[in-house]
Amino acid sequence: MATVIYAIISAVVGLGILIVIHELGHFLIAKLSGVGVLTFSVGFGPKIWSRKFGETEYALSAFPLGGYVKMVGEDPEAEVDVADIHRSFSHQGLAKRTAIVAAGPLFNLLLAVGVFMWVFMAHGVPTLTTLVGRIEPESPAARAGIQKGDRIVAVDGQAVKQWEELSSRIKESRGKALSLRVDRGGREMEIVVQPSRREGRNVFGERIEVWAIGVASEATEVRMERSNPLVATGRAFYKTGEYSVLTLVALYKMIVGDVSPRNLGGPLLIAQMAGQQAREGATSFFIFVAILSVNLGVLNLLPIPVLDGGHLLFFLLELVLGHPVELKHRERAQQIGIFILIMIMIYAFYNDITRFFEG
Repeated sequence: MATVIYAIISAVVGLGILIVIHELGHFLIAKLSGVGVLTFSVGFGPKIWSRKFGETEYALSAFPLGGYVKMVGEDPEAEVDVADIHRSFSHQGLAKRTAIVAAGPLFNLLLAVGVFMWVFMAHGVPTLTTLVGRIEPESPAARAGIQKGDRIVAVDGQAVKQWEELSSRIKESRGKALSLRVDRGGREMEIVVQPSRREGRNVFGERIEVWAIGVASEATEVRMERSNPLVATGRAFYKTGEYSVLTLVALYKMIVGDVSPRNLGGPLLIAQMAGQQAREGATSFFIFVAILSVNLGVLNLLPIPVLDGGHLLFFLLELVLGHPVELKHRERAQQIGIFILIMIMIYAFYNDITRFFEG
């Protein structure tokens, strides 16, 4: 029972961070654009706490699976006082409206960048060294004379310090013979090894062909690699971009059937994983939150009505047509978008329940 409660609390905290950052993006850019904000709510449904500062009511609502920012004149059909027209969202130029809507997903991506920067600078990333821990019998490495305890220090004259670097060089060889400089008990030697082709799996579980020499790292030798601020910033943006692309590729593969949609998870899976990562420590938990933030930011940019990406699509059509899309068409599209999202949520929840009973 304690484990379940811990998982739920971890999930609520993680999702709360994502929601606050997302809505904060809309809120801040709206304020900077001169648009009035009436409500800033974390959660949907009945309000369980609220406090008003100035014209804005800040609230916590009962269902923490989202949030919203209500702006002056956000509803095109709502009457706006003449004195408030200049502060009305619907009466702003296309550029300002686009910036306000896009700010939510953008802030989620920036949150991920910030978390990754903190991890790279303050905590560091565990990396495996190039110490050989195991050699497969009859493998290219075994035939070439590589031994357990050897440290591979260079590939074709280029130094390697991390196992990931070594693995990438082998995979990129396309079967070409490689000259490995090996440190064996303080004595260096050159060993030529011919990679062989074998079947592997990518991050989506799909079968792929890879080149390998049949060695595994020494898992007990791990170093924490920290980065200076400049390098950490670059790596943080790269990692955020990498996860963004991975999210889109995974979605595409689910749509075309290359990856089973049963991999889709809902609130129960998020709670379970949040609890697991929280027990691993603050760093693991915040990395998990960063990855979720990337997913939220990218998926919110999809051109599905109701999502931020759907609003951006309407703005693009407005730019092309020279006038806003008729309200009745937008409402019909939003109804379709709501239906799609509800079906996805039901299916994700079904997957969660199925996983639970399957253990």
